[in-house]
Amino acid sequence: MPKPMNRQIKTALSLALIGLLCLFGGCRHGKQQARIEPRPQRIVSLSPSVTEILYGIGAWPQVIAVSQFCTYPDDVKNKPRVNGWDKTNLEQVMALKPDFVIGVDAQEPFLKDKLTRLGVRSLFVKSQTLADIMASMGDIGRGTGHELEATDLVTKTQGEIYAVRKAVGDRPHPRVLCVVDRVPGTIRDLYTATKGSYLDELISIAGGQSIAPEAEHGYGKINKEAVLTLNPEVIIDMVQGSKGNFGEDPIAVWNELAEVRAVREKRIYPMRDPSVIHPSQFVGHTAQLFAKALHPESFPDAK
Repeated sequence: MPKPMNRQIKTALSLALIGLLCLFGGCRHGKQQARIEPRPQRIVSLSPSVTEILYGIGAWPQVIAVSQFCTYPDDVKNKPRVNGWDKTNLEQVMALKPDFVIGVDAQEPFLKDKLTRLGVRSLFVKSQTLADIMASMGDIGRGTGHELEATDLVTKTQGEIYAVRKAVGDRPHPRVLCVVDRVPGTIRDLYTATKGSYLDELISIAGGQSIAPEAEHGYGKINKEAVLTLNPEVIIDMVQGSKGNFGEDPIAVWNELAEVRAVREKRIYPMRDPSVIHPSQFVGHTAQLFAKALHPESFPDAK
């Protein structure tokens, strides 16, 4: 009569059998495949730059709502609007039954966890530098099922930027102050683009030297006295001020700083197209506008 099998031997054999089953595909508790998200069909965009990218990669038919600040494409007027920026109205969002919500990184701390708790997939893309913007196009393309179109859009945008860099060549770099915000009609509460921002990078690409003092997060506040001290040769004014009968003269508003070289030589360039301040595929167009202002001689055919 055979001896009873030792308990330790039985345990070892059981473990070996489990290992063989795992090896040949019988084990269901090993490494799981990455989850593949379905292509979203009900996208809500919370940022103008995101909306522009969604349109640029061909995902526009999937977009069901946009932020209250979106102006491009023209069809945004036919989409429902979601109010707020950091305090986005989530009741509005949820009423639209979205399957994907996309915003920018500045909105993430306020919205990501709330959307996750509500069971809504979300993506918040970085928008600080040119590298961030190129990566954001790829991220939005992958998230929406338009990866190839996003790759094409990145390539096109990089080509536009390269063409600007090539056009200005080795021309002298004038000293540039890029103003992104101020009290409309005045030169109070001035905010400038500084090192670390994509606008600072675009000024360099366009053949200029950005002279704003360094600040955290790529944007900083300065006063009128600082402008006098910096004495820029060129001022790019990107303030989206009032229009119509109540609008300002964006050049005359600087006349109180007549001692500044840019004012004296009438080298103040207002940029009123909203897309120039959006971190999207339009950075190529912004680079061209900057270059035409700084080096008009490099663009003799420009109107």
